[in-house]
Amino acid sequence: MPILLIIASILLPPLGVFLARGIGTDFWINVVLTLLGWLPGVIHALWVVLSKAR
Repeated sequence: MPILLIIASILLPPLGVFLARGIGTDFWINVVLTLLGWLPGVIHALWVVLSKAR
């Protein structure tokens, strides 16, 4: 499952965060970062997904 979360985080960052944590603060932060630019959204999504995996 972690590899699917990583792929989702790269293709559509809010989806990866949603699948990892649900709709919450992290999700909305990621939506805003993704609207500001794709790369900040991807970085945040990967950070959230990989920190959950530990």
